[in-house]
Amino acid sequence: MKSKIISTVLFVFVTLSSQSQSISSSPYSLYGLGSLYDSDFGSIPAIGSSGIALPSDQFINNLNPASLAFMYKNHFLFDVGGKSIFSTYEDNSKKESRNNFQFSHLALAFPITSKSAFSLALKPYSSSSFKISNLILPIQDSRENYNLDVTGSGGLNDFDVSYGYRVSNKLALGLTTAFLFGNTTDDRNYTISSSITNIYKKTSYSGIRPILGAQFKVDSTFTLGMKIKSPAKIRASKIQSVVSTNIATTITIESELESDVDDYYMPLEVGVGLSKVFKNNLNLTLDYEKALWNSTNQSDLYGTYVNQDKFALGFSYKKRKSYKSYFDRIQYAAGVNYDTGFLEIDNQRINNSSVSFGVSLPIENTFSALNVTYSYGQKGKISNGLIKENYHKISLNLCLDGIWFVKRKFE
Repeated sequence: MKSKIISTVLFVFVTLSSQSQSISSSPYSLYGLGSLYDSDFGSIPAIGSSGIALPSDQFINNLNPASLAFMYKNHFLFDVGGKSIFSTYEDNSKKESRNNFQFSHLALAFPITSKSAFSLALKPYSSSSFKISNLILPIQDSRENYNLDVTGSGGLNDFDVSYGYRVSNKLALGLTTAFLFGNTTDDRNYTISSSITNIYKKTSYSGIRPILGAQFKVDSTFTLGMKIKSPAKIRASKIQSVVSTNIATTITIESELESDVDDYYMPLEVGVGLSKVFKNNLNLTLDYEKALWNSTNQSDLYGTYVNQDKFALGFSYKKRKSYKSYFDRIQYAAGVNYDTGFLEIDNQRINNSSVSFGVSLPIENTFSALNVTYSYGQKGKISNGLIKENYHKISLNLCLDGIWFVKRKFE
């Protein structure tokens, strides 16, 4: 039965991953590599995307590779997820709504020894999907205007290879190697009178980023965690075509010409967290992360990169002792998250804040569970031409637990 479930999950993953790019419709995906995904596993979305100090004993924790060291022996975990998002965008004059579905991740983890474990995960890293229509702009040193139409698509994928090792009963260390790859397209039409100039650019990116993690169990109820994402260079290459069209002729100025483009630099990021259990059933998680974007010495055409702060707080509750019914086994969770953002446009931060609520519905008498989370958030603001984004998000994460390599007691 479980082999059929796993086959179904893999089929769903292949279908979703083929559609996983260009699905973020946020106008802020215009900047940098696009809108960054919050591809959190298990019940992490319900606790405000916190959990740097949570061990991976019953689910895969993608926030800290050191958590893998606390996996139970012979347990193999699979996790696949997706999100449905309803968003509204508004400025001083307009308001519109959009719906989209996002593939979140596919991951598996398994122990190597009683003190170490290994995991693989594939998830989208960013998505660039935007459209600007009939934007009227002045021509420099002229009284005339031109019309600009822009369409963007694409994004980056993230393939993670992680390993965690328990140095002692209290201390665990971990390493993730993140392989980032993908491409973005930018298709622009400049219209002046009856002449249209089309510039089509396709930029490809690839790079590797190491991530270090650690967890320390102070006691059975209190755990501290830390992770460090190292700076990394994401190599970029661009192919560009330029075509000019008027009433009489069409002239190809450039055709798939390779040209130089600046590489993209990822900053040093440091995160710390704690996890505290109260009365053996209420768990508190608290995380703080800092990203030093200023030190990358790069800027965006539309804004400036600035240092970023993230705060996440979560609570989860589950009855720990006797189970009288199925409902006693359900875990309930809530959380809040605040992100200052790393872009500043006209001295305005593109920040993001959200609240979340969720349940973890157990499947059979294993660690398998269906995690359902509702989140509401706001991004940006109505100020100086910026756009305010309000979103409602439903996250579904299916975690499957398999016990392998255990000898049968009865034939």
